[in-house]
Amino acid sequence: MRAGKRAGTDTRRATVALIRAVSDLVDKAVDQVVLGDERVGSAAEARQLLKRDERVEALTGEIQRVVALAVPVLRRLARGARFTRVPWVFVATTTLSIGIAVRSGVNEIQTLSSLVAHRLERATGAPADPALVKKLAVDLYLHPRRAPNLDNDRVRIVRLTRKWLIGGAFGRTTERRASRALEAAERIDVAALAAEWDNARRDKAGRRERVTGNGSCG
Repeated sequence: MRAGKRAGTDTRRATVALIRAVSDLVDKAVDQVVLGDERVGSAAEARQLLKRDERVEALTGEIQRVVALAVPVLRRLARGARFTRVPWVFVATTTLSIGIAVRSGVNEIQTLSSLVAHRLERATGAPADPALVKKLAVDLYLHPRRAPNLDNDRVRIVRLTRKWLIGGAFGRTTERRASRALEAAERIDVAALAAEWDNARRDKAGRRERVTGNGSCG
C-alpha cells in the first residue's frame, strides 16, 4: 500500500516537473521569435520555413531536459497501464521518438508564433506581446479548427505536454495539424483579439490597484 502510494506521489512529482520544463521551453521558444527580427508573412512561407529548424538548435539543452523528464513519466504510465488496451510495448524507443516529437513541435510552435506576431504587429502597429503570441500560438496549434478563446489567458501547457508525449510515443506526425494551424492563423481577427487582450489586462490591473488601495487604507 505504502509502495503504491509512494509510486503515485513520485509520478505526480515527475509529471509536474515535466510540465514546468515544457512551459519553460515554450517560453524561450516563443520569446526567441517575438524578440527577434525575423517574421513569417504567410502560411505558405511558414511551410517552407518548417523544413528548416536552425532556431531550434539554440534550445537543444531545454529540449533534452524535456525528453529526459518525459521518458520516466511515460514508463511509469506504462507500468500502470498493463490492463488497458493501450499498446505500451513501444516504450523502449521513446527517447528517440519523443525527442523527435518535441523538436518538431518546438519548430512548429516557433514558426506559428512568427506568423501570429507578424499579423499582430501589422494590425496594431505595435510590437507583439509575447504572452499573447504564446497564448494564440498554443491554442491554434492544439485546436486549429477552433477560434482562440481569451477568456482564460492560461497557456494550455498540460495539453501540449500530453500531445508531445503521447504523439511522440506512438510516432505520430504533426505536419497536417501544424499546416491547419498556420491557415487558421491567417484567418483569425488579430486586431479584435489584441484589443480584447489589452482590455482584459487593463481590467486586471485596475482590480489589483483597487485591492491594493483598499488594503492600504487601514
